[in-house]
Amino acid sequence: MTDLISNPAFSPDKAALLVNTARKNGPYPEPLKETLSHAGYVTAAGVITSWPGYVPTPLASLTTLAARLGVASIRYKDESGRFGLGSFKALGGAYAVFRLLVKELRRRVGHVDEAALAAGRLREAAKHITVCCATDGNHGRSVAWGARMFGARAVIFIHATVSERRADAIRRYGAEVVRTEGNYDDSVREADRAAAANGWFVVSDTSYPGYTDIPCDVMQGYSVMVAEALGACDVPPTHVFTQAGVGGLAAAVIAHLWEAYGANMPAVVVVEPDRAACLYESTRAGRPTAVTGDLNTIMAGMACGEPSVIAWPIVEGGASAFMVIPDEAALATMQLLASGAAGATIVGGESGVAGLAGLIVAASQPEWRRSLGLDRGSRVLLIGSEGDTDPDLYARIVGRSGDAVRAGA
Repeated sequence: MTDLISNPAFSPDKAALLVNTARKNGPYPEPLKETLSHAGYVTAAGVITSWPGYVPTPLASLTTLAARLGVASIRYKDESGRFGLGSFKALGGAYAVFRLLVKELRRRVGHVDEAALAAGRLREAAKHITVCCATDGNHGRSVAWGARMFGARAVIFIHATVSERRADAIRRYGAEVVRTEGNYDDSVREADRAAAANGWFVVSDTSYPGYTDIPCDVMQGYSVMVAEALGACDVPPTHVFTQAGVGGLAAAVIAHLWEAYGANMPAVVVVEPDRAACLYESTRAGRPTAVTGDLNTIMAGMACGEPSVIAWPIVEGGASAFMVIPDEAALATMQLLASGAAGATIVGGESGVAGLAGLIVAASQPEWRRSLGLDRGSRVLLIGSEGDTDPDLYARIVGRSGDAVRAGA
């Protein structure tokens, strides 16, 4: 444990912390409820918990690591088993597909029996509808899974650096996979172009001008995970470290906590890769700001250069701080969790461990601890957003397969 925590990968020299001076105190603002709300969570939970295979994912306690970092507790929400898809994205993309099909079938045929659609009994009608999206892997898998569950067709766009193993995982759910040139943001634009040309429906986890409704549904699906985590805690967390790509996960976490606890909400620290830190840079600039380049980070699920336009106001208003970390910190954290030395043995993927990596970096620095209010009474909640969604890459990083780690080998 000592050697792992002392790993140079966790040095603050390769990381950065930015306290958010734009954070708003007080209750959750009414205008933001048009994007995410408790009422929306209730609706999403009613649908998602009815799907076959639904069970709340576990909340592991990292007792050994908490003692080592000088905090009261660390709880890790392990999303690696969510619906067999390996990540929290199973909640968002599939739920948004469901909501889109309800609206489109209602437009085409009138009344829609939502329970019948959820149970896959309206496949004959749904098969004439094609959904599409761009993805780094996990969101596309969720959209493809949802399309298959409800009977629609799916076309998923992946960019140049997405591994073929992730592409194959999407194809297993019956989707057509189209590889594009460029980075994630380029694939988003290509999916939008193809949808317009072919009469398809984009089910994206990011929003952009003129496209906001469906990403709200995606994020609202994520709130089911946040509610599960809070329900499993004896007392509310004081801090939440959550990773972010375009901001959808961070916004879902912040909105649920903010509406639940108001001015007493936990401090939320948003963690990004240093090579794709669009939210960090947006905070520095005081406005949504895109970062450019190949965005080539091992944390593939966060290789995003443009903030979601609907997530940004929630993140800007509710986050306490923003961090950027290097790839090395994520790799070391994956190894730490796999070793069991943190207090539990967990298969955490490259993007899934970013929040924990950020905590380790921050907790080792007295000045950062003071800035974030981290002390021996702090109760930290982490979102372990994915497992070994790229099994080959995971095995290369950890030195064992995810199955071997789960088996205790």
